[in-house]
Amino acid sequence: MSNIRKEQEREELHKAIWNIANDLRGSVDGWDFKQYVLGIMFYRYISENITNYINADEYEAGNINFDYAKISDAEAEEAREDMVKTKGFFILPSQLFCNVRKNARNNKDLNEALEKIFKAIESSAKGTESEKDFEGLFADIDVNSNKLGATVDKRNDKLVKLLDGIGDMKLGNYKDNSIDAFGDAYEYLMSMYASNAGKSGGEFYTPQEVSELLTKLTVVGKTEVNKVYDPACGSGSLLLKFAKILGKDKVRQGFFGQEINLTTYNLCRINMFLHDIDFDKFNIACEDTLISPQHWDDEPFEAIVSNPPYSIKWAGDDNPLLINDTRFSPAGVLAPKSKADMAFIMHSLSWLATNGTAAIVCFPGIFYRGGAEQKIRKYLVDNNFIDCIIQLPDNLFYGTSIATCIMVMKKSKKDNSILFIDASKEFVKVTNNNKLSDENIEHILNTFIERKDKEYVSRLVPSEEIAKNDYNLSVSTYVEKEDTREKIDIKVLNQQIKEIVAKEEILRKKIDEIIADIEGGNNE
Repeated sequence: MSNIRKEQEREELHKAIWNIANDLRGSVDGWDFKQYVLGIMFYRYISENITNYINADEYEAGNINFDYAKISDAEAEEAREDMVKTKGFFILPSQLFCNVRKNARNNKDLNEALEKIFKAIESSAKGTESEKDFEGLFADIDVNSNKLGATVDKRNDKLVKLLDGIGDMKLGNYKDNSIDAFGDAYEYLMSMYASNAGKSGGEFYTPQEVSELLTKLTVVGKTEVNKVYDPACGSGSLLLKFAKILGKDKVRQGFFGQEINLTTYNLCRINMFLHDIDFDKFNIACEDTLISPQHWDDEPFEAIVSNPPYSIKWAGDDNPLLINDTRFSPAGVLAPKSKADMAFIMHSLSWLATNGTAAIVCFPGIFYRGGAEQKIRKYLVDNNFIDCIIQLPDNLFYGTSIATCIMVMKKSKKDNSILFIDASKEFVKVTNNNKLSDENIEHILNTFIERKDKEYVSRLVPSEEIAKNDYNLSVSTYVEKEDTREKIDIKVLNQQIKEIVAKEEILRKKIDEIIADIEGGNNE
């Protein structure tokens, strides 16, 4: 399928989402409001997903006029057990998005009906393998919230608009669509709200291009990995890049992540489904990763990617158990209580497979500060776990203009050096933000793969030199910045000055002559 058609579809989809947001809100500034759009989109997605699945089965059996949306609830009940086993959930025909939307305008109890349906979908998974993937999934879509309107009628009016807007989105049959339509719509919404919501939105969202770079760094030379993990997964955009770049079947044992914020955790699970990742192929947990990691039984991971929160507070040495935790104890010291950055790095390293790669977005301060952070850097360098440090351009992320870095870690390195890359000029300007283009990503990746010295771009530094520099890992310490100031030839400049001085002499003489003439004339 041509790229032009793909872009047209994407453009159309984005326009539709923008219109829904504008229509319902007046202006796109509501980070909360995003949840309604995503929630209803998810409701449409799983309705169509189960309908298409059951219909395809019936067609294969020769029943070509069958339509699950048109049969009775009683008849459909026969499929419940099988569907919960296969899909992880069940929806009755009367509860399907298309049927609820049809009667929405005339339903005075629309808000209550939707609430019951959402509860029914969640409880269809109770007591089964998929229970934790569906539990509380619709918790943030409060159909009785004042945010939707002050009265039931006003709320229902908004809900009708939502159902219509999302029902009119041309998402096509998921399998035929040239773009990953639901997933793409989700990503567009997230970026749209994140850029408008500043910090509150940005902390849940890593720009797609940065996600792509991180993913590609971890899969160099590989066509598949056993499983991927993000210890601070937000809405899951980093994990899902692997499905896009490798293909979801090439992540053999699935997608694992942990997220502390409940709303974002729900968004992450919804995002998995919207990208057609089945319930048995992902495991997302809601807890504090540093204090209560939930995937002890699943580690180690072959690919780890993360953009953890910068310099957040954590328990640190207030908690006497942490220094004996196998994730942190090897360094002999804990990350400072006021800055948990290094704790995320130690956690990721601990759960990294011997043949794996981790790529973590880091706040630059952790590379040069003293104290506990310096001791952790010493541990990482002396044990040869750091493969590469990449200096990124500033202004890449929503809500912060800081020029962040990427730390790439490996447990089985072929040399005892660290590659430093200065990629601070690798960006294109887009409105207020900088962005990595495909070309920028390719440049950075090629430099990473070549692992050679390139003037002003990269340098492979032996660990002894880093030790002499007090384990400073700032890229600017090792990669010289190009002097872009204009070069001046002193000989030429001196010649020019001589000529100017000579001209000045002539001018002076002429002025003196004129003044003498004038004065002589005045004396007569």
